[in-house]
Amino acid sequence: MWATDAYFRPGLTKQLSSGQIVLVEDLLISICLLPVVVMSAASLRRLSGRRWLALAVIAVGPQAIATILFTKAIGYSFRSFPPNFDVLHEVYLLYLLQPIFGLSFARILLGERRKSFFWPLAATALVGVYLIVFADSPAAPWQIRHPELLAGILVLGAVILWAGGTVLGRYTLEDVSFPVTTSLRFILALPVLLVIVLIDKGGTPLSGYAASQFGSFLGIVLVPGLLAMLLYYLALSRTPASLATIAELGYPLALFLIFSLPAPVGQGAPLKPIEVVGAVLLVVAVVTLNFLKSSQVVDAPRAEDGSEAAAEPSPTASR
Repeated sequence: MWATDAYFRPGLTKQLSSGQIVLVEDLLISICLLPVVVMSAASLRRLSGRRWLALAVIAVGPQAIATILFTKAIGYSFRSFPPNFDVLHEVYLLYLLQPIFGLSFARILLGERRKSFFWPLAATALVGVYLIVFADSPAAPWQIRHPELLAGILVLGAVILWAGGTVLGRYTLEDVSFPVTTSLRFILALPVLLVIVLIDKGGTPLSGYAASQFGSFLGIVLVPGLLAMLLYYLALSRTPASLATIAELGYPLALFLIFSLPAPVGQGAPLKPIEVVGAVLLVVAVVTLNFLKSSQVVDAPRAEDGSEAAAEPSPTASR
């Protein structure tokens, strides 16, 4: 679902600033999810300050700032048609760094410890995505030029924030249901996005918007936005953050599969044998990690009563 974003967002990047796109996307999703927050008002009043802080950081960092950075980076690729795949490849090379940050944050903030057989599977997943992204030229990452560098800096910031968001999301889901976590991610981000757009556009924050853009916004809101994030937090409530950050490598795979589809959905670029090999490696590694989850592929910290605090969601998170 996240990968369908590549079908809806590029056209908007030619007409609107990154902040304007993310603001409208966030506003429409917030309107859809507002009833969830209203119905959960009583439980929200009981949340600790730490949970509220984690939710606020998720909204400001992963949702507001990271989405703007990533949208701007993608804009460098889709300024022309066909898109600049050198820039696009650079963007997704740096996306491969997300598990490194995610695993580090999971260890520091959640105390998750990976067992020895976790690492070969994680490495296999990374190799698989690398083969997909750089099927034409494995040496491409070492031939970075100016446009790729600018896009790379932007996406690196987004990747760090998203990795932190995965870990903080796992933390909040111990006390907050997945629909409420999803809702607050978007609603709390609205003021930040509004300020960013006002600073960027000054007195003309509405310039560039047109009725013809509604279809693209609706697509972003319903599929990679609302449905994808609800499924994401539902899964995260039952998955250690260390495994979730590896599973998210499926995003570049899905994106390049979409590019292989005929126009107008994709670019009609047939998959190469090396891309198929990479896809198989990635899927096998992620699925194996998921099956091994019940065998404690990740050691979770223990709560005061001796149970494993992060291995299973709390009753609240599984509502």
